Amino acid sequence: MPELHGIDTILFDLDGTLLNVDMHQFIPAYLESLAGCIPAGIDAHGFCRSMIKRTTERIEQGSDGRLTNEDFYLQAARDDMGLEPDLFRAGLECFCAEKLEHLAHYIQPLPLAPKLIQRCNDKALQVIIATNPVFPGPVTRARLKWGGLDTFDYLHVSSYETSRHCKPNLAYFSELLDTFNLSPERCLMVGNDTEHDLSAAHLGIKTFLVDTWIIDRGSSITPDFRGNHLDLYRFLGHIPSRA
Repeated sequence: MPELHGIDTILFDLDGTLLNVDMHQFIPAYLESLAGCIPAGIDAHGFCRSMIKRTTERIEQGSDGRLTNEDFYLQAARDDMGLEPDLFRAGLECFCAEKLEHLAHYIQPLPLAPKLIQRCNDKALQVIIATNPVFPGPVTRARLKWGGLDTFDYLHVSSYETSRHCKPNLAYFSELLDTFNLSPERCLMVGNDTEHDLSAAHLGIKTFLVDTWIIDRGSSITPDFRGNHLDLYRFLGHIPSRA
C-alpha cells in the first residue's frame, strides 16, 4: 500500500471504535449521577435534558472557538439552570471521587483494542485519542482504563478542558493539527462514524471507517479504507515503521 508511506500519526475515535458502549445509555447515566453530586441540589432530569440539548447544539452548530468546551458547559449550566461554575466544579470533583467508577459496567472492552494501540507503538507511530471532547478529562481517562487502554503513551487525549470545538467541525481537527504541528497528509483518522470521523477527509487526512459498530449518518464522504477491527489490525501492519 504505497499511499501509506509517510503516515506518522493515527487519530483514534474512542466510543464505538476502541470501546463497545451504548452512549444513549452512558451519557444520561453520567449526567444524572453528576447532577446528584452537585451541592445546589438541582433537578437531575432537567440538568440531563439541558446538557444533552447543549451538546447537540455544540456538535451541530459548531463554535467560534472563543470558549473551551468546558467553559461552554459551565456557561450553559449557569444560563439554563442558574448553576454557578464553582458549584458545577465541586459536583464534578465529588462525582469523579465517588460515583465515576459506578459507570464502568456500561463499557465493554474490545480485546483487540490494546493490540491496535500496541501495533502503532511498535511502529513508533504517534497516537491521538480523538474522541469527541464533550466529557471532562477524568471521564475520558476512566473510559480508557475500563477498556484496558490506559497504560499506553498518547500524544494527546481529547477532553473538554483543552478543546474548543467538536467533531464533525473541521476546526476540531485543525486545532489538533496546529497544536501538535502535524501534516494532514501524514495522519490517519480511524473511527466508526461516517460524519463525525470521516469529516477529517476534508482537510486531507486519510480515513479508515471501522464498520463493526458503524454509525451511518448518511454522509457522502467515502473513506479511504474500511473494514472491521481485525481488518484494521492487519491494515496497521502495512504502515511502514518509523522506529
